[in-house]
Parts: sequence; C-alpha cells; structure tokens
Amino acid sequence: MINSKKLWLWLGAIFVISFAILGLIGREIFVKAPPVPETVVTTMGDTLYTKAQVQTGREVWQTLGGMQLGSVWGHGGYVAPDWGADWLHREATALLDIWAKKERGKPFAQLRSEDQAALRQRLKDELRTNSYDAGTGAITVSPERGQAMAEVADHYTKLFSSDPALRELRIDYAIPERSLTNATDRASLGAFFFWTAWTSVTNRPDDTISYTNNWPHEPLVGNTPSAALGIWSIASVLFLIAGVGWLTWYQARQGEEEHADVPAQDPLLGMKPTPSMKATTKYFVTVIGLFLAQVVLGAITAHYAVEGQDFYGVAISDYIPYALTRTWHTQLGIFWIATAWLATGLYVAPMLSGHEPRFQKLGVNFLWVALLVVVIGSFAGEWFAIQQKLGHAANFWFGHMGYEFVDLGRFWAILLFIGLMLWLTLVGRALWPALRTPSESRGLIGMVFVSTVCIGLFFGAALTWGRHSPLSMIEYFRWWVVHLWVEGFFEVFATAVIALIFAGLGLVRARAANIAVVFSTAVFLTGGILGTLHHLYFSGTTTPIIAWGAMFSALEVVPLALLGVEALHNYRRTKAAPWVLTYKWPILFFVAVSFWNLVGAGILGFAINPPISLYYIQGLNMTPSHAHAALFGVYGMLGIGLMLFCLRTAFRDAVWSEGLLKAVFWSLNLGLAGMVFLSLVPSGLYQAYHSVTNSFWYARSPEIVHGTVMETLVWMRVPGDIVFSIGAMLLALCVAKMFLGRRQPAADVREPELMPAE
Repeated sequence: MINSKKLWLWLGAIFVISFAILGLIGREIFVKAPPVPETVVTTMGDTLYTKAQVQTGREVWQTLGGMQLGSVWGHGGYVAPDWGADWLHREATALLDIWAKKERGKPFAQLRSEDQAALRQRLKDELRTNSYDAGTGAITVSPERGQAMAEVADHYTKLFSSDPALRELRIDYAIPERSLTNATDRASLGAFFFWTAWTSVTNRPDDTISYTNNWPHEPLVGNTPSAALGIWSIASVLFLIAGVGWLTWYQARQGEEEHADVPAQDPLLGMKPTPSMKATTKYFVTVIGLFLAQVVLGAITAHYAVEGQDFYGVAISDYIPYALTRTWHTQLGIFWIATAWLATGLYVAPMLSGHEPRFQKLGVNFLWVALLVVVIGSFAGEWFAIQQKLGHAANFWFGHMGYEFVDLGRFWAILLFIGLMLWLTLVGRALWPALRTPSESRGLIGMVFVSTVCIGLFFGAALTWGRHSPLSMIEYFRWWVVHLWVEGFFEVFATAVIALIFAGLGLVRARAANIAVVFSTAVFLTGGILGTLHHLYFSGTTTPIIAWGAMFSALEVVPLALLGVEALHNYRRTKAAPWVLTYKWPILFFVAVSFWNLVGAGILGFAINPPISLYYIQGLNMTPSHAHAALFGVYGMLGIGLMLFCLRTAFRDAVWSEGLLKAVFWSLNLGLAGMVFLSLVPSGLYQAYHSVTNSFWYARSPEIVHGTVMETLVWMRVPGDIVFSIGAMLLALCVAKMFLGRRQPAADVREPELMPAE
C-alpha cells in the first residue's frame, strides 16, 4: 500500500503545478480576449456604436437577469435565444436581403441558386474579415452591413419594449412586457448583442477561426467546427481509456479493502451533542425550507417554457418573471446544499475533537443569522434589479450580477465571503485539538481542515472582476467558483467527512480510509483543476484552452469508473452489524451519490465535455440534464445524507419512521430519474439533432423550442416532478417529526460514558 506521506506529497505537487498552469492560461485568456472597440463605424464615417454603449449594454443585460434570460456564448437559460447567435443569424439574413434587393431587385429567397451561392460567399468574406484596428480601436463595416445592423437593433429595441407586433415572440422567450423602460438602455443592449455576435464570427488576427473558435454552429457564415475540436476530442477519449485502465490496474494491485473489526455496539451511542452542535441543527431546518422553495420555483420556471408569461393562466411575469424564478431556483440549489455541508462541518468538528471552544455556540448562531441576511438580501436585490428599480452601479453592488450561479450582487458576495471566513474559523478552532493530537484519524481530520480552508478561500474568485472587466476573464473566474469551489473542494470536504463518519463508526480502518481519501483526492484534482477549462472552449479563448480542457476534463471521469465498487462497499456496511441500521438511510443516500456521480457527472457529463460534442450541444438541454443529475444527484443527495447523519446523532431519542425515510429516498431518486430521462435528455438530443443538421440558432429558435415535440417533452417532466416533490415534502415531514415528534423512553436510549473523539 502506498505510504500516506508520499500521497500527501503527490497531492501537494498536483495542486501547485495545476494552479500554476491554470494561472498561466488565465494570463493568456486576458491578453488574447476579444477586444471591445472604441467605436464601430461604417466606411462612410457614420458611427454606429461606441465602447461606452457596448459596456453599458452589458450592464443593461445584467439587470434583465443576464444569463438567466437566454444565454451569451452558450452559457445561461434555454427558453430565450442565445443573443449572440440570434443577432448573428438575423444580421446575416438581413444583409443578404439588402444585397439581393439592391443588386437583383428581389429578396434573397427568390434568387437563383447560383446567385444565392455567390452572395453567401460574399457574406462570409464580409463578416469573417477582421476590420478591427488596434491603433484606433475602431471596427469598420460596410454601409450595407451598417444598414443590416440597424434593422437587427430595431428588432431588439421593439422586443424589450411593449411593441404589440412582437408580443408573441416575447411570450415564446418568457420576456415580460416592457422589460426595459429606458430607450437609451434598449439601444445600448443592442450594442452588446452586436459585440457578442461579432466575436463569434470574426476571425482572430492572422487566423482562420473566430474569437470563439467558430462557435456557434452557423454554416451560413462559415462557422463550422475547426480541426482542433475533432483532434482534441479523439485525444480526450484515448486519455480517458488510458486513465481508466491505469486506475483499474492500480486498484487490482492494492487487493481487497482492509476490513475493520466492527464494534459490538454503536461507538457514537454515548456521544452527547455540545451546545454548538445543538445550535447547528437549526441550519438543517433552514436547509429544508430552502429546498422546498427551490422545488416550487423549479416548477414555475419549467412551466414558463410552455406559457411564457403565465402560470396556468395566471399572469405572474410582471411580478416574478422567468429570469427571476430561474435566478432564485439556481441560487437556492447552491444555498441549501452549501448550508447542509457547512452545517455538517460545524457539527462534526467538536465531535471529532471532543472540544467545544469558547463562544462556539454564539459563533454558530451569528453565522446562521448572517446566512439568512445574505439569502434574503440578495434575493431582494435581484428582484429590484429585474424590475428595473436600480441604476447600473447600484445593480452591480446590490442587484443582479447576471452570471449564472454567481448572480448575487457584489455587496452580498462580500458578505458571503466574510461568512465563509467565519465558518472556516469556527470549524478550524474546533478541529485544532484533534489536529495536534496524534491518532490514526489525524490524516482524515487534516483533509477536512485543508478542504475547509479551500472552501473558505476559493469563493474569493467571485470577487475578482469589476463592472467592465473582459467577459472572457469573468467567465474564467466564474468557473473557478462553479467548478473548483462547488464541484471541487466541497466534494473533497464531503469525501473526507464521509470517511471520518465510517471510521468513527468502526466500519473502516482509519488508516486505510485516510490513504483512500488522499489517493482519491489526488486522482480527482489531477483532472479537476485543469478540467475547469472545458467550460471555456468558446468563451473568447484560444485553441490551447481546448487542448488543456479536453485532456484534463477526460481525467475527471476516470475516478468515476469504479464508483460501482464504492457503492457496493457502502451498501454492505449497512449490514455490518445490527446497530448499523441506525444509520441505514444516511448510508443509502451515500450509495445514491455514487450512482448519480457515475450517471450525472460521468455519463451525462462526458457526453457534453469533448470539444466536438460541446460545440453542437452547449446551450441546449443536454446541459441541464447533466446539471440536474450531477448537482442534485451528487451534491444534493450528499447534503441530505450528511444532514440525516447529524440529526440522527443529535436526536438519539427521536422515533424514526423507516417507512417514511424509504419513501423519501425512492421518491427523490425516481423523481430525479424521471425528470432527467423522460424530459431533459430527450429534449437535449432532439435539439442536438437540429444543431448538427441545421445550426445552433435553429435549435434554439421558437420553431423548435415551442414546437410540438419540445413542448410535449416539457410536459413529460410532470410525472418526475410530482414524484420528486412528494419526496421533498416527505423529507420535510421527516425532519419535522424529528424535532417535534414523540421521544423514546429514556430507558431505551443507552448512554455509555462520553469519551472524547480520538
């Protein structure tokens, strides 16, 4: 078996080298980000847009909900279009018509095929030629293209007003009437949409591919996959096969898992919760409240895909439009899962050390209040932003940031960061005695502590950009938060905590668990840190990002290949001794985590990760199928399992209903499966077909999104949603019974002497 010290050195080297490379790549992204022009002018000298308008337009877009209302560079919502792709298609078709009418006297559609072919080639030459002058900062376009741009801009001006001619389109896009009340804001919004389209079709200097690596797929303007997408996709598959082969060989070489002598009785039976541990239980009540709110908002958000501005005939979009419900739905997912995990850290730290620091309870209570302030305050700010009641500067600080999963305004993000620093302090001071005391568990406790530090610090990536930072750099750091913070270090923390739970129960040997956790973390972070780049293929980045992202995102899937073995081991632990049945349902939720990690993160994740796959699928419903299966299936199930474990030890005398917990477990799992495989995956595949055979714009057009097939598939979510919602309500009932229900007689609760944890 590998020495634990060597594994820690390996892990440290991976960490340092990976972040060094990630930093160098970040510099490359900054240096080669698509330029924002000082002016956009015609060859006749007419000024169409200025840099100030483009930057203001991005801020206007943020006040509308940003990525929660449609998408930019493929990131965001799926009911409204991707605005850059939409502008690009409209500008291209408008310019073809202008040329056809001016030179042939009839619309483009009525021309002979050879005349159409000539104009299409001319269109590619016009749009793909980079006319940006780095000296003057000006983009120069032909007068005819300027005319086409004006037509498209007029379309968006009307779309975001209350023009009756576009009411049906607003309903299709789930955009409320008169979203923007300021005419200047509507004009500036068009400038930003033009810039996103320009970056996606204009070739980089001295290159034949655009700033976004020819994304989106739009053959009309020559946006087709580059050779690099295919080459690095093939290489990533080979890398994956090699990685899985190596891991399988390594596991076989290690032999059977080192079995522990299971204690005759529950080692935690005599553990009496400290005052701070008891105070932590209110966090789990908050988790249930946030979870139920997310379920309700999810149902409303999904229904907007059908009615657009109404909820079963009730006009609600004036008060809580799609962009707002989707914002709150995604934010709540992060909030309740993070709350469950943070509460687990606060709960288990004194349990592990046997030490209750002074004022720990006060700190736990203060942090809980701070959490509520951030949730309520950020939600209020997002409502005021989308209702257009904040100025652009105030929106940045208190309103809607516009970037999916990090939507909360900067003020609330700073408060959240301060709260995480307080959490880090509370957990660290409680763990410190256990870290200083030699024991077999010290390595595991050290991993919990290290991941706690990373969780606290890495949210700071959300504070790195300003109001006018390059969009490519914002995407770079946004994925530090979403991928490294949420998917990375939280997972390391949870893995270490679960291992400590099993070691504390005597179901695994602490030394073996320590080696397994450090090894799995090293394998995970080998691909996980640089795998962040697979989110950035088409975000104004260069070809090397495709290479790094493709190869290392493939390695992310490697440790998932053997999750079936882990799930089997966890399931067998429920049968290790009669007393283990006390923890049956928390352990079974950990089993569910392994299943959804394989399906959601592994199968559905790798279905979209290779560059050539993501080229066609990014921004379509295959992405939320992966997101739902991975975010709730892995992190949500894990949060629920950790919560149930903590509550089980906190309320020893509570009467648990096995039948109720069984219903919760199967309702949540079957409901999620129905949601993903009856609706999201089929709709994603249907859109992918149209993206490949036609164009990305068409796959996101109302003709497809609101066609019979897609709307039928939206309704196919209902059975899964109902079953899932029942599971959520039963979970709430289960927790309520734990807090308020009857207790076992004192004689039935065995209370051995309380021993400090090793």
